[in-house]
Amino acid sequence: MPPIGKRVVHLDQAAGQQETRREGGSSSSKATVVTYLDEFAIQEVKELAKAAGYTVEALITQRQVVKSEYGIGVGKAEELKEIMAHNGSKTIIVDERLTSSQANRLSTVTKAEVVDRERLILNIFAKRAVTTEAKLQVQLAELRYELPRARDAVRYSVRGERAGFMGLGEATVDVKFRALKRRMVTIKEKLAKAQSNRTLQRVERRKLDMPFVSMAGYTSSGKTTLFNRLASETREESPDLFTTLTTTTRAVSFAELKKKVMLSDTVGFVSRLPTYMVESFKSTLEELTYSDLVLLLVDASEDQESLRIKFESCKDILGQLKVDPKKVLLVLNKVDLLERRASASRVEEGSLFEGYSTVKVSAARGDGIHQLKTRIIERTYP
Repeated sequence: MPPIGKRVVHLDQAAGQQETRREGGSSSSKATVVTYLDEFAIQEVKELAKAAGYTVEALITQRQVVKSEYGIGVGKAEELKEIMAHNGSKTIIVDERLTSSQANRLSTVTKAEVVDRERLILNIFAKRAVTTEAKLQVQLAELRYELPRARDAVRYSVRGERAGFMGLGEATVDVKFRALKRRMVTIKEKLAKAQSNRTLQRVERRKLDMPFVSMAGYTSSGKTTLFNRLASETREESPDLFTTLTTTTRAVSFAELKKKVMLSDTVGFVSRLPTYMVESFKSTLEELTYSDLVLLLVDASEDQESLRIKFESCKDILGQLKVDPKKVLLVLNKVDLLERRASASRVEEGSLFEGYSTVKVSAARGDGIHQLKTRIIERTYP
């Protein structure tokens, strides 16, 4: 079978079957992934797919993912259909944003479900959402994702076409479009009430005369582990992506320093996170805007390229939220995973973090925690 793009990586069949059993999946959860050539993109989309409940049967890399009417090239759409018939996967995951037209055409050719990067992230959010507010935020993001696609479906129906091999009928597309808009209005009203409640809570906390400290960072950077250590909490810790979708705030006492702070843990970031998703989680992420100090966690044990991509992604999202960079303390976490202590120094001394104050810690083992507490107090108390 000829490869698609640069290469096709077929994963170990036995390992794939084991993963399916562990996740409780079936043949319908098998997926073939199309992503970019670089190792960061490959690793991240595999983790995203796993978090969404898919077993990756084949991974296809290309220099350009989104191109032509199918998103992956005209002839290669047919090759992709052959690969999927061979490995039994029912879903195509494309590691990029697809237009509805591209997704529809690719779905029609391959007779498979097409999930682009944004839909994949939304699926994970939907699985992780527990609180009412988190569920509303995910629903709003999903509606913002679906609205332009419903608009395209209306255009398809006007021309007498069906959107995809399981497309909507002509009579239903306009109804769906209008229903989506009504649901968005309702959810925004509910989230506005939640945002109002958060504002009231923030005002009440200010009366306690304690500085606000919020934690931010790339998903799986160790935020919850550090939160648990600082606040003596037992929140769920997991290497999976997006374990935390809600904000938890606690009054934390640093007894040895005789000071207290209000500490908040927030949802993790990911690269190429679209603006509408950030906007949908505004009621949760706005804690960062009002904080006196933001602890921005990065995984110091990762390679330089991964560090760069994740750090730039975090800076971009903080910029969207209008967080003042002067309020950011960069926390280099997981130094216990570095082969040599000198490696942590090299990470800190690089030009990547120029202009940021840094502190090295191991949230899991406890290294540097006292120094971090000291820096927090120095930055938040006059």
